[in-house]
Amino acid sequence: MSIFRYNNHDIFYEKDGEEKSPKLLILNGIMMSTKSWIPFIETLKEHFQVIRLDFFDQGQSVKLDYFYTQQIQIDLIKALLDYLNIEKINIAGISYGGEVALLFACHYQQYVNRLILFNSSAYTNPWLKDIGDGWIKAGSTRNGGLYYKTTIPVIYSSKYYEEKLDWMQRREQILVPVFSNPIFLDAMERLTRSAESFDVRELLKNLNLPVMIVTAEADILTPKKDQEYLYKNIKDSNWVIIPEVGHASMYENPSMFTTLITGFFLIKEIKYNI
Repeated sequence: MSIFRYNNHDIFYEKDGEEKSPKLLILNGIMMSTKSWIPFIETLKEHFQVIRLDFFDQGQSVKLDYFYTQQIQIDLIKALLDYLNIEKINIAGISYGGEVALLFACHYQQYVNRLILFNSSAYTNPWLKDIGDGWIKAGSTRNGGLYYKTTIPVIYSSKYYEEKLDWMQRREQILVPVFSNPIFLDAMERLTRSAESFDVRELLKNLNLPVMIVTAEADILTPKKDQEYLYKNIKDSNWVIIPEVGHASMYENPSMFTTLITGFFLIKEIKYNI
């Protein structure tokens, strides 16, 4: 268990893998925590020193008592990298973590080697904001079952949800008590509201590093058009589409998730002798 102090707050992070290995920072989606990545760590730590971080209001990090923007998470990442004496790192972010990764790269590009964005967008559009408002309203009822039904089914593709229905029902039994906890629900409201002002459209032109953009074909929260915009507006970018998966693409197709990360972050620049 690793804790570092930032602005008099306890922040939780994990490091796995050899110190000499390439560094990989992996950033959580909005409902995730460092524990969410456990199924992937054994594979990833063979190639990287993997660093996981619980943002403010996530997992085992401090829960705040005021509203904020995602800038607070950007500053947190910089503080962690400085604390760990890391000058350059690869970053992979999904959804909320992808937004924070983009913001971090736009503000602190000198720290970033390469960047992978899963299920991400360039700004919080009215569609996504209204979905977030629905989550907040469901959370305000303190009804864990309602919050679960409002948030979780749309994260997965309908195909995966139906095929894994028994697993989903067991997961519902585990999550409903968590989703009934006012501390968790208040933290989720703050996290959700922090993303409302997210907008990097004017900053993308300044990015000058290799970026891979990943679309989940059946994602209804951040659909294909969002990643297409990123691809067209980030000059040194690649775009990959994973078929048939939803917003939780790493769980629906874990082998593709780990393949993209290891391939993109480990490949050396190819030089041709003609």
